[in-house]
Amino acid sequence: MKHKKRYQIIDIIIMSILATGIVIFIMVPFFNILAEAFYYENKFDLRYIKSLFDNKTLLFNSLRLGILTTALTLTAGICVSVYIFICSERLQKFWLMILGITMISPPFVTALSYINLFGRRGLISYRLLHLSVQPYGLTGIVLMQALSDFSLCSLLLYGVLKSIPGYMIDSAKSLGAKTNDIICDIILPNMLPGIKASALLTFLRSISDFGTPAIIGGKYNVLALESYLAVIAQGNLPRAAAVNLLLILPAAAVFVPYHKNLKNLGITSHGIETSNSKIVGKGIVYNCIKAIALFFLLWISMQYISIIFSAFTRMKKGSLVITLENIEETLPYINQTTLRSIIYSVIAASCGSIMGLLIGYYMQIRKIKFFFWIDLAATLPYVIPGTFFGLGYLLAFRQPPLMITGTAAIVVLNVIFKQLPFSTKIGNAAMEGINIEAVNAVRDLGGGRHNEILDVILPLSRRQLGLSFINAFTSTMTTIGSIIFLIHPGHKVLTLVMFDVIQSGKYNIGSVLALWIIIICIVINGSYMFITSHSS
Repeated sequence: MKHKKRYQIIDIIIMSILATGIVIFIMVPFFNILAEAFYYENKFDLRYIKSLFDNKTLLFNSLRLGILTTALTLTAGICVSVYIFICSERLQKFWLMILGITMISPPFVTALSYINLFGRRGLISYRLLHLSVQPYGLTGIVLMQALSDFSLCSLLLYGVLKSIPGYMIDSAKSLGAKTNDIICDIILPNMLPGIKASALLTFLRSISDFGTPAIIGGKYNVLALESYLAVIAQGNLPRAAAVNLLLILPAAAVFVPYHKNLKNLGITSHGIETSNSKIVGKGIVYNCIKAIALFFLLWISMQYISIIFSAFTRMKKGSLVITLENIEETLPYINQTTLRSIIYSVIAASCGSIMGLLIGYYMQIRKIKFFFWIDLAATLPYVIPGTFFGLGYLLAFRQPPLMITGTAAIVVLNVIFKQLPFSTKIGNAAMEGINIEAVNAVRDLGGGRHNEILDVILPLSRRQLGLSFINAFTSTMTTIGSIIFLIHPGHKVLTLVMFDVIQSGKYNIGSVLALWIIIICIVINGSYMFITSHSS
């Protein structure tokens, strides 16, 4: 009885910690932004809100950027996913590997490679074509955001294609349907839930991105960049809060349909296997899709190759030479920063993965109604742009009772809860795949709640835990938006150092840092997968 009561107390403590953590580190920063935006000198005042609506250019620019980026990203994602789905198995593995590598990349790395290739002294525009072009502005931002996002879009849509019922394709082929008919009548209609989810996710990512507009936007200003400048350049927190509040309106408007389509996507792909027969790659529609897909795949491959090339070359006496000087000059930037970035990422990935799994356990297995609201609140960072979330922490934790501004704790806590929505989704998916009878069997044999978790939940959720860990680690290593206001100048992480050197025009050093971040993510993720796959 004593042991039973002890575990009951531990169970209550765990639930309390989860609920309290969600409230303090998600809801409190959110409401602090609201308070700051609507108050001036401790009085209710709408001057900053009114000033934004007086100047509608920022909102219009952000919406136009989001719409154009979403359209281009979807075009690339649909074509790439369909092409990979139809092409040979060997090519499938190769292109999926390329997409996986480009997913592990720092922010604005495409903007950096864009400048290296097509800038005024770019390898292609200037060296090859002898042109001095203007790479900045709306066009450059749209192109680079689309290149950054289409890998995720393609992988998501490819997952949807793999779930198309095999009998549908087999039946169409047996009835004499050609490749064009299969694509138009079966593949594209079944992709619709994934297309909607990808469109909404891309739109959210686009309007909340300030790094790409800051580097190649030129005079084209957007809400996310204005929020960053309001804090960094002006020190005007109320204006930054008002800008973020305006930024969240279109994000919130698309979140509900995104959440709905994400559920539909899960229903569509549950428990269905694809056909073993192959679709013949021919026809006008297929060839057009293939041409567009190869264009984007080769372009993004070229972008990342240019990063490697730029890291090991520099201009000397008017010509490019291979050198290790870039790496030597980068060493002072990464000596302590590398270890700090890895430690932050490991802590955030471990805590976030466990929290997501526990939230899924209490909601799906234990059926505790209160955790439905906890799960909903944990999803809020999906809607909140990174700068909004970071500014909320700056406002909420700069004074007692929890004054942690300027410490490592505020950075780690921020990235834990910023990545929590993905971890909770993985946790819920893991719980849905667990047979409830296995859990009941533990109870029938006299086991307690801790036995459920240790003997059933954790062993059956190892793959999902690994996926959650890898995503959270990579996201933390490559994040910048939510932590840029929080990190003390003497405690920077690799992404912020990279952002600083690129803004200073040190593109070769920025390339080395980008390559270094990618290598770290690949090594850590690969090591984690190797250890977990060989552990008993």
